[in-house]
Amino acid sequence: MKGILRWFTSATVRHAVDMRKQVEKFLNHQRDLLSDEAVDQIREALDELNAALRAHADKPSLQEQMKKLEQVANKKLIPYPNASIRENIDVILVAVAVALGIRTFFLQPFKIPTGSMQPTLYGITSVDLRDNADEEIPGRIQRFFDTCFNGVSYFHVTAPEDCVIQEASTKIHSNLIFNKWQEIKIATASGERKTLKVRFPPDNLFDYKRGNVRPGQHYAAGEDILKLKVVKGDHLFVDRFTYNFRRPERGEIIVFKTAGIEGLDQSLFYIKRLVGLGGERMRIGNDQHVRINGERLDAATPRFEHVYTFDDDWSDVGHVHFGHVNGTVSLALRRQNLSPIFFDDNSEYAIGEDRYVVLGDNTMNSLDSRQWGDFPQENVIGKSAFVYWPFNKRFGWSHR
Repeated sequence: MKGILRWFTSATVRHAVDMRKQVEKFLNHQRDLLSDEAVDQIREALDELNAALRAHADKPSLQEQMKKLEQVANKKLIPYPNASIRENIDVILVAVAVALGIRTFFLQPFKIPTGSMQPTLYGITSVDLRDNADEEIPGRIQRFFDTCFNGVSYFHVTAPEDCVIQEASTKIHSNLIFNKWQEIKIATASGERKTLKVRFPPDNLFDYKRGNVRPGQHYAAGEDILKLKVVKGDHLFVDRFTYNFRRPERGEIIVFKTAGIEGLDQSLFYIKRLVGLGGERMRIGNDQHVRINGERLDAATPRFEHVYTFDDDWSDVGHVHFGHVNGTVSLALRRQNLSPIFFDDNSEYAIGEDRYVVLGDNTMNSLDSRQWGDFPQENVIGKSAFVYWPFNKRFGWSHR
């Protein structure tokens, strides 16, 4: 115990212990390359330093033994070329190994790609400012802080002269790791061909749902070709640790692999709310409430408090939380059947053993188990734990 206390209170003791470990490491690495005499001399100096540490020698005595060990080591050990580089690489490799271990077994970063979990969690959203003349693009400093802290970016391209769009390329170009752009190719009234660049583009920048830039569009000089405000999706940590000790519970927001789910890209990860568990029978009523084995879920059900807080007038499509929408309701609202499996009150689905059914919180804009049914529990990698960026009202542990 006294030795441990001395290690904490004495920088000299800590230095001596570190020196001993380093010399022992180099000696083990080079033992086959050194003469027996050199090994014996280094070992003798190490033993003397160890004896001084065990005897709780005073500071001058420790410094004397450390100086002796340093002299012997410098004389007998074979120097490594580029020792500082090797040491830095060792530190970097250890840091990478620790980071990979944390990512694999504890917390994995994840980015919300779509709006299927709104308003609990947000994917990338955008506003076409060409339709909102009152909203101005802020100055450079304000844009910098908006991007860093709030995840808000602005994209603005004006026509250099009268022109027509020839191509709005979806390809992302890059010549450096942090220098990416997309291109808009135009033909001017004078017949000249020009390329306009948009740097650091988000997903689907020119899509009609975002920038709405299409070939064949005509613009006058100075007119806005692209004027877009983009809010990045939530970035969160996925808890990969908890489910090693228990099964996922109803209402938890889980992340799972799409491998083996028919009709989906097999290499993706989805995030949805867990609603149905293995062995249960599930329906989605025309009142937009799920029924599990005949029992109706509502705002009093743990983890569904916000999902079922919506206006009774479900014809208002301006609401984001619609409860859970079946095929009949989605046809009435969107004239589109969003739920082939759960078409109406009478459509009942038997969930397989050790399988799960998940739904997005925004079921008017969610590809989920209403289309492809259940999936095996082995696909689950963890649950949503902590929104770490951007720094808005959803930051932290509070999302449910």
